Amino acid sequence: MTDVRSLPVPDGLAGERLDAGLARLFGLSRSVIADLADDGAVLVDGTVAGKSVKLKAGAWLEVTLPGPAQPIQLVAEPVPGMRIVFDDDDVVVIDKPVGVAAHPSPGWTGLTVSGGLAAAGYRIATSGAAERQGIVHRLDVGTSGLMVVAKSEAAYSRLKQAFRDRTVEKTYHAVVQGHPDPLRGTIDAPIGRHPSHDARWAVVAEGKNSITHYETLEAFPAASLVEVHLETGRTHQIRVHFSALRHPCVGDLMYGADPSLSGRLGLTRQWLHAVRLGFVHPGTDEWVEFDSGYPADLAAALERLRATN
Repeated sequence: MTDVRSLPVPDGLAGERLDAGLARLFGLSRSVIADLADDGAVLVDGTVAGKSVKLKAGAWLEVTLPGPAQPIQLVAEPVPGMRIVFDDDDVVVIDKPVGVAAHPSPGWTGLTVSGGLAAAGYRIATSGAAERQGIVHRLDVGTSGLMVVAKSEAAYSRLKQAFRDRTVEKTYHAVVQGHPDPLRGTIDAPIGRHPSHDARWAVVAEGKNSITHYETLEAFPAASLVEVHLETGRTHQIRVHFSALRHPCVGDLMYGADPSLSGRLGLTRQWLHAVRLGFVHPGTDEWVEFDSGYPADLAAALERLRATN
């Protein structure tokens, strides 16, 4: 089944590349739109248009979109190394290992927090999209550390509001290349989709407001250990902000990290860990706070850095 959309190019998309503009218009990725254009599924004023064509306001679009995707299925599968830090009727706080996604998503075939909890017999809130029920915030697959998942519907509602109101305290430790200047500061720079890489994000003028606070804890010849507090929670926020400062997280090859340094430290992922999570408990109204130690790979890399001092 396909879905043919016919409409004029909105004024707000004038001047944009076809793949970028239609991705925004239809809520799809640029790569999907590019594939549609390559297949001849995009007409502009009756003529097949390529992905790099610049859109003109009022031009007539005819786009043949793919049919609705099959629902994403939650697979209950045990997650080795996923530790339950706290559990009651309202919430479960977990320490997520690296290599695990928060919930199922298109194209992801690996382990998930949702699936791990289901396999362990936990019943979580049914609020939210089907594939992310109970999930009120996420950590990147390559980032380890603390996450809270809602078990009751009331907890889901209250925690989602707490994240929107920025009353949840999220603290991360990161090892970044070089030495941030100043040693303590705030990065206030909007984040949006990368203009040319679908899987990446970037500091862009039209992005969403994004604020990161950091403080240097230790400095080494090639890198620094920093503590990070997030005021907002954009996708890849810490990684993007420090990359924009030319101090990418060590091991984060996607955002410009030096692969030779990563190799010397034995890292196969970014040095980034969610060490502390604090929030008002949605059932008791009391402030609760949880801590997580460094996983073995990050601890070993840090010790190698300390040995260089």
